[in-house]
Parts: sequence; structure tokens; C-alpha cells
Amino acid sequence: MEYGMSEAAFADFRRKVQNSELLALGVSKLLRELHFTGRVSIVVQNGEVLKSGYEEGYFTRRHDRRMI
Repeated sequence: MEYGMSEAAFADFRRKVQNSELLALGVSKLLRELHFTGRVSIVVQNGEVLKSGYEEGYFTRRHDRRMI
């Protein structure tokens, strides 16, 4: 790959990471429909996905009020 092309590809990759555009639109839609509040992890090496997984957010206290 030519230097200028890889530089443009990396800039596009950085933009997608910053804008949270890493998942396919269908997966993002499914996560919204499920009201998923966990964490999705993807490990990539040399352009290949090595591992992916998720942790569910069972202990989310975002909507709870503190009781004193």
C-alpha cells in the first residue's frame, strides 16, 4: 500500500473511532433495541478479529437515587 493511501486510511480509522462508528449499523440498532448497557470488546491484530465478547451491565445505578 502506498504511504499516502495508508495515511488516509488511518485518518478514516481515527475518525470512525472518535465518532463511535466501529460497529455495523445493524449491530448498533440491535444494541439500542435491547437497551444494552454493558461493554462490547473486540481485539484486533494485523487486521484480523482475534476475540470478541461482552459484559452485561447488571449493576448500573444510573437511574437510582441515593437513599440516605
